[in-house]
Amino acid sequence: MVTLRCTTAHHSLLGSPTCLARPRRRGCAVVRAAVAVEAGAQPKVSLIRIGTRGRIRSNLSLTLDSPLALAQAHETRDKLKAAHSELAEEGAVEIVIIKTTGDMILDKPLADIGGKGLFTKEIDDALLQGRIDIAVHSMKDVPTYLPEGTILPCNLPREDVRDAFISLTANSLAELPAGSVVGSASLRRQSQILYRYPSLKVVNFRGNVQTRLRKLKEGDVHATLLALAGLKRLNMSENATCVLSVEEMLPAVAQGAIGIACRSNDDKMMEYLSSLNHEDTRLAVECEREFLAVLDGNCRTPIAAYAYRDKDGNCSFRGLLASPDGSKVYETSRSGPYSFDDMVAMGKDAGHELKAKAGPGFFDSLQ
Repeated sequence: MVTLRCTTAHHSLLGSPTCLARPRRRGCAVVRAAVAVEAGAQPKVSLIRIGTRGRIRSNLSLTLDSPLALAQAHETRDKLKAAHSELAEEGAVEIVIIKTTGDMILDKPLADIGGKGLFTKEIDDALLQGRIDIAVHSMKDVPTYLPEGTILPCNLPREDVRDAFISLTANSLAELPAGSVVGSASLRRQSQILYRYPSLKVVNFRGNVQTRLRKLKEGDVHATLLALAGLKRLNMSENATCVLSVEEMLPAVAQGAIGIACRSNDDKMMEYLSSLNHEDTRLAVECEREFLAVLDGNCRTPIAAYAYRDKDGNCSFRGLLASPDGSKVYETSRSGPYSFDDMVAMGKDAGHELKAKAGPGFFDSLQ
């Protein structure tokens, strides 16, 4: 059995048990993501402590505010156990839930409370302090520059990068009547929605997958968009009304990719992680993050990018930079060899092109 514990600044447990999945699947996603701890069990010292974000809301049922993050930690655990026999033994792997600022403050846009690092800083601190051995992240939440002393040598195989449109009243964005309200905390989604459908209204809409689906059902908004990868990892993809093509909604940088970090001086963990790394995904993520780095992207800058191996085995890349209201959209594309040096150069070159097209005044207006 894998031990699950919560680590926070004050070691406190918050709230009461609740499940916010759809009524006909009540409890499904949370149960899938939760792990029971045997009463009185004394597991041996863990060989690997996996850190992931979340917030336990009850020490009785271990109901979590971030079931998707825990599902990703479980995927990592299962792959490690399958690849290394010593990790398959009871107590060899421990999952440590770390409360992050981003999980605690849900009533404000991310840009107003500090940006992407809100979902990774506390986990990075735990890694550097030796409280965990590896950290599992959604790559789209990882800041462009990693903290000194950490390395991210592993990406698991990428899930579907597309966004899902979810509504109880329309089959697509195009079918939503003028004035309809779409809930999204993503400026990338907001800008692309308003670029194509300026008659719609987009409002801040945060919370985990279950919370956003509940708010949609309660009528807070007419529609929302969620990453299809997250729905698939929670076995909740049937909630999608339709799946948007990458032509209609270009994904976030590294969307659908899981990254696993460790300390840069921890050779043993790097050896474990190298056995899990999916090189095609790692190279695609590097390409997209180089594009993001050139644009100095943060949560106030709508940026989208997608790199993938095409049918000829080459890298195809598309990048987008936009204003939050969708009034300005700059796009570019590239194609070249599917190799690290070529893809890093491709991402950088595309970023410089869009930065020049937009001009310095564009970025000043986003501050």
